[in-house]
Amino acid sequence: MSATSSGGEKRPVAAKGRRRSAGQWAVAWRRFRKNKVGLAGLVLVGFFVLAAVYGLFWAPYPPRSFDCLYQGCTSLPPFVNWAHPFGTERSGIDVYSEILHSIPNDFYVGLGATAISVVIGLVIGALAGYRRGFAAALLLGLTQVFLVIPVLVFILVFARIFILEVAEGFGLSLITIILGIFGWPTIAYIVRGEILRIRELEFIQAEKAIGASSGRIVFRHIVPNVLSSIIVVASLLIAGNILTEVVISFLGFGTPNVSTLGLLLNEGFSSIRATWWVSLFPGLAVVMLVLGFNLLGDGLSDALNPRLRE
Repeated sequence: MSATSSGGEKRPVAAKGRRRSAGQWAVAWRRFRKNKVGLAGLVLVGFFVLAAVYGLFWAPYPPRSFDCLYQGCTSLPPFVNWAHPFGTERSGIDVYSEILHSIPNDFYVGLGATAISVVIGLVIGALAGYRRGFAAALLLGLTQVFLVIPVLVFILVFARIFILEVAEGFGLSLITIILGIFGWPTIAYIVRGEILRIRELEFIQAEKAIGASSGRIVFRHIVPNVLSSIIVVASLLIAGNILTEVVISFLGFGTPNVSTLGLLLNEGFSSIRATWWVSLFPGLAVVMLVLGFNLLGDGLSDALNPRLRE
């Protein structure tokens, strides 16, 4: 389209209604909204986030409370007394309240351990992918060593020694740190592979040509381009860390005085025939929570995949 000026010359006029191209994250959100699996995972995770916040303020009983033991309402089945909708344990603990107090602690382990793993994996993967020679080979070898270590066995032994004997009051934080320290190799491999691909692109070569430092290139230009892959892996790693904490507590290696879903499963397993509800409802919570993060990760994988076209 053109317009004629006073001198008779034609000049171009911008076409009306032309829309600017959407950014990467806007396109990803549009894709994600169309993904029913991802939305289902988001709803599940959002529900547990609300339950965690609700449990901190509105749970009927405080954590590890044995009030029902003195009120004569122990081993109460679910849906009989609405003051205890999920029933009570033989020790008098209200299952509903205990689940609400357990969810924030499991989130703490899942999110905290994942954050530690992401930071370590991002730094080591970025350096191993960008640098060459002995330094890159050393970092890659370190990643392979951590990848083959039997993490669960090591955590169980470490937890038995330190949580019960040395750091009894900090057992949950200790488990979080251990899971974070041993959970980074997968992220490092993914970051390294992406950086090996990105570092040869034209805009990286242009940065090198103008004399940009290696640190600026890696953390200012390369790392933001691998964030989409890290987000997907992190969502799946959160589910894995929560499930690992449940296994640790269920086996009796966790912190006995801190409410977790694994501890509830452990307490209900010994009397599962008589008080089956003590294990049923925490078990359902674990399944739905882990399923939510897995579905969310699957939806994010499709939404953030640059090879997919709308």
